[in-house]
Amino acid sequence: MFYRLGVLALAAAAALVPLPRPAVERWYSQGLYPLVQSFVTPLTNRVPVALLDVSAVVLIAWGIWRLVRAVRSKEPARALARAAFGLLTVVCATYLLFLLLWGLNYQRVPLRDKLELDDARVTEEAAVRFASDATRRINALYAQAHTAPPPGPALEDAFARAQLRLGASRKAVPGVSKSSVLEAYFRWAAIDGMTDPFFLEIIVNPEVLPIEQPFVLAHEWAHLAGYADESDASLVAWLTCLGGNALDEYSGWMAMFGQVVSDMPRESRRRISPVLDPGPQADFDAIAARWTRSQPVVRNIARDTYDVFLRANRVEAGIGSYDQVARLILGAGAEQGWAPRLRAQ
Repeated sequence: MFYRLGVLALAAAAALVPLPRPAVERWYSQGLYPLVQSFVTPLTNRVPVALLDVSAVVLIAWGIWRLVRAVRSKEPARALARAAFGLLTVVCATYLLFLLLWGLNYQRVPLRDKLELDDARVTEEAAVRFASDATRRINALYAQAHTAPPPGPALEDAFARAQLRLGASRKAVPGVSKSSVLEAYFRWAAIDGMTDPFFLEIIVNPEVLPIEQPFVLAHEWAHLAGYADESDASLVAWLTCLGGNALDEYSGWMAMFGQVVSDMPRESRRRISPVLDPGPQADFDAIAARWTRSQPVVRNIARDTYDVFLRANRVEAGIGSYDQVARLILGAGAEQGWAPRLRAQ
């Protein structure tokens, strides 16, 4: 009884009391976590199935067994109360495990506080210049990207360089892309991928197009590297893709073009020059077509649920953090090639 109360109290404290971000950055995100990830991910990479699925099945089966046993007992009311308290203890222990294995990265120092950025550069004019630059690169890369090999060693090497460029103390191990029993949900909710915070593995929606795969993989790898914030993970993914082969670079520019242009007024979009060639435009249309196959109700529920989850983990922008990567890139400025640099220490 006392140890269960201790677990509940510790979980409540962890949820309610924020930790100093510099301390989390130094001792966890740049200290303990990289050691844990470098040990866990190579092990889970060897398992062909998603261990998150396996653990979910085990926990559900355990919960059903406890419920049935309680109902069949001589004192079902008392047994159900005891089972409920036990379930609450398991939930709290799982939350603490989540924080220890990965979740504390939400409280690290965000990249916007580490990089040389100028908010005055974040303007519509800068967005038009970036989109025009991206259009030229996308058009130039199209043919080579469609004959390049799928994501492999080149993307992994680029991921290692991107981490070091952003001041990582230890390079994260890339995760092997896995499928999941949640594939139908991913399709209905328009989810491209996820990082398992317990077994430090990644799951990718099998319907993600080949031209999307490098960026999606790099984004999930960035989460494995401890960049929990979505904008930070997208920035790491973009820098990673720019250092890979033609397909990787094409995927990165397409992803960031979409991020920047989606927030631009229609009048500004008309000023983007040159326009996309027919080939890249067809690729964007294919991505849009995949998105339209999702289910609006499921998509909205998934979005709202994730928004609550992010805010509960002290991400103030919630789901809006996805869109803040554009501010990071524009804040760096064209004179730096749109590539943010670390502030001088």
